[in-house]
Amino acid sequence: MNDNDVPGEPTACRVCGGPVRRCLDFGRQPVSNAFLLPEQVADEAFFRLEVGICTRCTLVQQLDVVAHERMFRPDYPYRSSTSARLRGHFAEVARTLHATELTGPDDLVVEVGSNDGIMLGTLSAAGVRHLGVDPCVGAGDTATQGGIRILVDYFNERSAAEIRRTDGPAKVIFSANTISHIADLGSVFRGVGELLTPDGVFVFEDRYLADIIAHTTFDQIYDEHVYLLAVRSVSEVAAVFGFELVDAERLGVHGGSMRYTIARAGARPRAARVDRLIADERVLGLGEPATFAGFGARLDVIGKDLVTLLTELRSAGLRVAGYGATSKSATVTNYCGIGTDLVPVIYDTTPEKQGRLTPGAHIPVESAARFTDPYPDYALLFAWNHAEEIIEREREFRDRGGRWILYVPDVHLV
Repeated sequence: MNDNDVPGEPTACRVCGGPVRRCLDFGRQPVSNAFLLPEQVADEAFFRLEVGICTRCTLVQQLDVVAHERMFRPDYPYRSSTSARLRGHFAEVARTLHATELTGPDDLVVEVGSNDGIMLGTLSAAGVRHLGVDPCVGAGDTATQGGIRILVDYFNERSAAEIRRTDGPAKVIFSANTISHIADLGSVFRGVGELLTPDGVFVFEDRYLADIIAHTTFDQIYDEHVYLLAVRSVSEVAAVFGFELVDAERLGVHGGSMRYTIARAGARPRAARVDRLIADERVLGLGEPATFAGFGARLDVIGKDLVTLLTELRSAGLRVAGYGATSKSATVTNYCGIGTDLVPVIYDTTPEKQGRLTPGAHIPVESAARFTDPYPDYALLFAWNHAEEIIEREREFRDRGGRWILYVPDVHLV
């Protein structure tokens, strides 16, 4: 596919084959984590970010998908461990898995999308057999330096068979904020089927569609999030591949997430809260196109309010900077038309992003250490899902009269 082509709406759901109905259109968007050197701007790739919903299984999915090689390159810059909150979260995940599932002396855990080893580090230190699978060389190198076993590859039936030959079956396959990135969900579930022990579990966390809708977190929709998952759609997907959703637990990370536990069909009892959550989703209308129409109207208001505020601040001679060169910020800046005229710079803690330009909008990214040099009058917080941690870390900014601009669930100052 040519990077500038706009394919038509797919006729069938990628998983169940049901009809997909278009419900959101964010227009022309860049690859969200492709932070650019100035000489790379002319060759930047774009795609059309449209979202549809399957009228059969309710799986919400992008209509055009960027090739995974473009999104998850060897120099993929995201590092989970830069967030103290995520470090604590994944340490707790590891301890829970160790206490409840990885109880045997030789149990194996495999993590899909292990990034820099933030979760596996705790299990490694406890002596648990482990393997991380991630296609990004840079993240894998970071994990390896921390003593984590890494296979630099995509997880699918081929790599799963290879792991089973070398390491044996896995009692737990875990993934966080990765499964929604993989367009071919069949390859994932076939891999799980190949690798998982008969009584094992496939546990994964992902951003929750109900929270995205409720809080109008429209920037959670970008190229990497091929699917916006909910309990009903995950249950339906699991069943297609001979598995069963046996538990679902709401989480507070990333502005609202869900932890799904999947087992082989009939292997474990299904928790009562799964059906309660599905019933709640029906009441919320998560499977209804009308729900997304209302969502689209709200995000248009947010976009207009944000641009109006930034324009007024510029006209008043006040300095605005961005904070957090997140993947999410690509949707905000490109959909709303925010460029260097309104936000001249974005500060970020990730060294791999510093000295580069943001995708599409081409806003320079500088080290967060320069945020104080001097402080801006206002800071637009793109990393709003880490707001509490960032605002506390940068408390001197507010002490000196600075104000944070947030746009979730609406445009407001802190």
